[in-house]
Amino acid sequence: MKKQSVFTFLLCLLFVSVSAQDFSFGVKGGINITSVGGGTYTGFGGLGSKISFHLGGVAEVPISEKLAVQPELLYSSQGTKWNFVGGSNLKLDYVNLPILAKYYIIEGLSAEAGPLVGFLLSTNAEKEDYNNLDVAFAIGASYKLNDNIFFGIRYNKGLTDINKNDEITVSNQNNVFQLFAGYAF
Repeated sequence: MKKQSVFTFLLCLLFVSVSAQDFSFGVKGGINITSVGGGTYTGFGGLGSKISFHLGGVAEVPISEKLAVQPELLYSSQGTKWNFVGGSNLKLDYVNLPILAKYYIIEGLSAEAGPLVGFLLSTNAEKEDYNNLDVAFAIGASYKLNDNIFFGIRYNKGLTDINKNDEITVSNQNNVFQLFAGYAF
């Protein structure tokens, strides 16, 4: 019930943002450099970074000349490289909903920050071992090259434990560094 309430709240906020008079929307995609932080699994090796991708839609709703709200809907492939015997990767695929406050420092250049809620779609591990809901804080910067083309960087710091299995005694969070480019319509 709690997950449905968060999802409903975010959808309502997205709808209110998009129904504002002056807004733009577009598509974006890019590279993820992902890892799982937090506790370590003693005796099993370490967790390393994994390269993956994200892709989705973005809207921008101006509030003033310098401030805007930027809701997004993204597919994001995350996880980690396991440096265990066998060296396999953990893949965690999410639908992420960041809602960012965007402040224009100078024309074209903006700083952005805000909450991100992710919903686990699939994994190459046992899905019941991982929480379906992930909450993170996103911070980054972007630059509008012109009215249509933009690019940027972002870091998503996981705030909640992704582990659901009671036998896993450590707390782990998603960490995602993103490089992206996009096109606004």
